[in-house]
Amino acid sequence: MTRYRSHSVRFGTTWTPAVKTLIIINGAIYLLQELLQLPIIGTLGLVPYQVLHKFAVWQLVTYMFLHGGFLHVAFNMFALWMFGSQIERAWGTKEFVRYYLITGIGAGLINVLFSASSTIPTIGASGAIFGLLLAYGMLFPNNVILLYLFIPMKAKYFVILFAALEFVMTLSYTQDGVAHFAHLGGMLVGLIYLKGRPFFRTVTTNVKEKRQEHKEAIQIKFDARRMTDLEAIRNEVDYLLDRISRVGYDNLTEEERERLEEASRLLRLYSEDTEDLN
Repeated sequence: MTRYRSHSVRFGTTWTPAVKTLIIINGAIYLLQELLQLPIIGTLGLVPYQVLHKFAVWQLVTYMFLHGGFLHVAFNMFALWMFGSQIERAWGTKEFVRYYLITGIGAGLINVLFSASSTIPTIGASGAIFGLLLAYGMLFPNNVILLYLFIPMKAKYFVILFAALEFVMTLSYTQDGVAHFAHLGGMLVGLIYLKGRPFFRTVTTNVKEKRQEHKEAIQIKFDARRMTDLEAIRNEVDYLLDRISRVGYDNLTEEERERLEEASRLLRLYSEDTEDLN
């Protein structure tokens, strides 16, 4: 999210319905802004003074769909796709859209409260995007995100890092044209919303259960393959022992002796692994 005067500017593997629609809407509005040069920022951007004194409440929604430059809209839409796709798959489209709008509107409200006398428009979807970032970190805390595209970091630490940075920037009152209160507001409203809804706890539990089921399925396949291998080794040892009883150890070929030694070694390893598991 950025102040208009500055003009400043892994994840979703497939397009989910709401994410796709939101990206198309934001992209189309940005193109119209650039091509037609319509003077809509002052009316549809979030102007705290107008919201409080002229009851321009529609701005709490419309500001989310306006952007101040190509990099601004591109970064927000990339983050929407990256975090939003997995969240929408986990929650469903209806709940995802509800959360997106609530965090975006909530971010706008907090920005209005902390900048009540400001007449500078704030625009961008970043408040809702920060809400999605928080939800992603809570739903998929151990998923790895590439910070700056090359530094691997677990999602939960990624969220903490960005929240801390926004908090510091908010306290420093930097004039960088970025609405840091709105960013923090999106995360705060998202946290309150998610913690207060049994729905989120149910979805989180389901996600954890599915992961556990997946791990158990892999373990079952591994154990089944292991038992098959173990049976084959035992059959090999039985065959070689039968050969020894008939012709004697000294009459085994060099290859048969090597096979017997290797099979005996593998049986000992399997036996040690079984003891460790018990």
